[in-house]
Amino acid sequence: MSETGASPLPVPPTARSPLFRAEHFVWLTARVLEQRLFAHHFLNGGADPVETALDAYRNEDGGYGHALEPDLRGPVSQPLHTGHALRVLDSIGRCGGQRVERVCRYLTSVSTADGALPAIHPSQRGYPAAPFMPIVDDPPSELLATGPVVGLLHRNEVWHAWLFRATDFCWHAVESLEKSHPYEIEAAVAFLDSAPDRPRAEAAADRLGRLVRDHRLAALDPDDLAAYPVAPGYAPGEHHFPHDYARTPSSLARAWFTDEEMERSLDFLAAAQQEDGGWPVRWRQWAPGTALEARPMVTIEALRTLRAHGRPIG
Repeated sequence: MSETGASPLPVPPTARSPLFRAEHFVWLTARVLEQRLFAHHFLNGGADPVETALDAYRNEDGGYGHALEPDLRGPVSQPLHTGHALRVLDSIGRCGGQRVERVCRYLTSVSTADGALPAIHPSQRGYPAAPFMPIVDDPPSELLATGPVVGLLHRNEVWHAWLFRATDFCWHAVESLEKSHPYEIEAAVAFLDSAPDRPRAEAAADRLGRLVRDHRLAALDPDDLAAYPVAPGYAPGEHHFPHDYARTPSSLARAWFTDEEMERSLDFLAAAQQEDGGWPVRWRQWAPGTALEARPMVTIEALRTLRAHGRPIG
């Protein structure tokens, strides 16, 4: 005990495992949702507390808001928030039932004329948003917003009328990509990894893999990042690596990279853990609070990716 009667501070985590150091960081900085998620994924915590924390972001229209995705502030439901909520529910095995039925009704209500999702619905106007997320009155459909949602719903065998046209949109968008950027490719992979037509998905993924390599959209040598261009509009140094596309060994994107390239990528990810135990945010930071809220999310994702590829974290 210290002179004040309080428990002594923990031993500085620099000499401890990645998981121990990350746990210290999460308890120090994270929102309740990410604290509950960390406990669920790494400390044998239950799914119910995660779902309870997520409910704080749910709106009456069935969508999610309240800065669940930190770069969009304010209370209104948005497709990006709602996609984030579905990823959380999927990660705890709760992506189904009436909860997801309500989400699908919300997705239907905000869909564009071709049945897909805009990245940002105009209802965001008047609330703070990242300057790289423009708000327009008649936003187009975006694979970035639609692909991950459609993929998650298919993986969880959710069937809803909204899915039919949204799935068609994703197929057309993925199969017509000629020029792209890393986040759009990630969204395409999220769709293809769970699309029901597996031969078609494998063929589309094979073509995308060649596009990624031809356009140098994956930094294959972390020691020579200058050789890989950063996409227009991205922050300086906002590179993407093999592990960003193939977050698990079962992803179709895993075939895009050699074993050596994947190992270098995972080495780079493991080494990116910072002194405070968290991983850095690599996209453009525009407000102090958004970066603080995003880092625990990035940290949990880094640990899950390392563990999925068999890297020791504990």
